[in-house]
Amino acid sequence: MKKVLLGLLVVACFAFSKSDKTVETYNYGQNGMELVARSNKGVIIVSTFNSKMTIRQDIAKKLYNLYLENKLQNNKKITVEGLEANVTGKCLIRKKNSLTTVDFYYEVVDWNSGLKEVYKNGLK
Repeated sequence: MKKVLLGLLVVACFAFSKSDKTVETYNYGQNGMELVARSNKGVIIVSTFNSKMTIRQDIAKKLYNLYLENKLQNNKKITVEGLEANVTGKCLIRKKNSLTTVDFYYEVVDWNSGLKEVYKNGLK
């Protein structure tokens, strides 16, 4: 009986243990303008760099909304919560007359599946 209880305890520990996230690096990504919008302040262009293809539109829309809410700061790291992943990166905002560009550089992608991808530039 003791062996059965000990066996059940070991199996339960493995079943309910917290799984570690898998961390991978990537050195490729999509670069480009994702969103061009007109507002009463002028034209706003949202560009992403080193982005993942499947989430780039979602993250660009979230960045645009954050910009409209004045929650973005120039040259600061920010985490954007998307539908499939949370993305951490650096945001650069440039203004010239009525044109505003919001450039977002992906650094870490935390997928909802538990995978964590870190951008690593392949050039040395």
